[in-house]
Amino acid sequence: MTAIAGVAVPRSGAASAVRAVRVVWYRELLRFWNDRLRIFTALVQPLLFVFVLGTGLGSLTRSAPGVDFKTFVYPGALAMSVLFTAVFSAGSIVWDREFGFLREMLVAPVSRTAIVIGKCLGGATTATAQGVVVLALAGLVKVPYSLPLMLTLLGEMALLAFTLTCFGVMMAARIATFQGFMGLTQMLLMPLFFTSGAMFPLSGLPGWLTVVTRVNPLTYAVDPIRRAVFAHLDVSASARAVYAPGVSWGSYHVPVWLELLIVAAAGLIMLGVASAEFTRAE
Repeated sequence: MTAIAGVAVPRSGAASAVRAVRVVWYRELLRFWNDRLRIFTALVQPLLFVFVLGTGLGSLTRSAPGVDFKTFVYPGALAMSVLFTAVFSAGSIVWDREFGFLREMLVAPVSRTAIVIGKCLGGATTATAQGVVVLALAGLVKVPYSLPLMLTLLGEMALLAFTLTCFGVMMAARIATFQGFMGLTQMLLMPLFFTSGAMFPLSGLPGWLTVVTRVNPLTYAVDPIRRAVFAHLDVSASARAVYAPGVSWGSYHVPVWLELLIVAAAGLIMLGVASAEFTRAE
């Protein structure tokens, strides 16, 4: 008689879910590391914003004494380096769907929520690593290499990367083509970025633009980064009030911890939506 080989199916549970998260996370890191062109092109745009746009706008605007406009633009460039890497890493879901690999992942005997979490953590890790490269250039724009500042910026970038990856995964959950995903992300990302205060101070804005910046969740990620940078600069209180005034709701000055809580809550909500989308039958 012919012996039939047994098939071992791993038991479901916390250990299986953690293993699935780790496998998907590691796969994202491998894909990012093997795509050197993607790493290079993701760095070009933030550097252009700092050294080209920052220099050009600095020659047109009247900067406060002791403040280089490139220094002001630098926190926005940090956010940009994380923004596009995080969201576009979620685009691989669309590729996986088109080539059938996503279906193989979804029929695996693991929780689909674990797959989504692994995807979000992998995208957040690669986006944070991309931001570290821009962070290493801080000295070129007169930002000090202070260990507390670097650790603060690293943590804020990691939180932003996680939320943005959840945003990308949520959008990619039901988009059938990569062209559709790219079109939708470009339509949403650029308005979100330019109305977050990344390229202009949040003080002295027209009323309608003030409202737009306050309802933009990305504002509450860019502002803590800028406030952390300016807290470590030797500038006057008047210059800090102009370039890093913080976010206000009427007369209430939003503290940094609440801004970061808003960003984290938005990420968790979008993670839940993405998990619900993947739980539905393909």
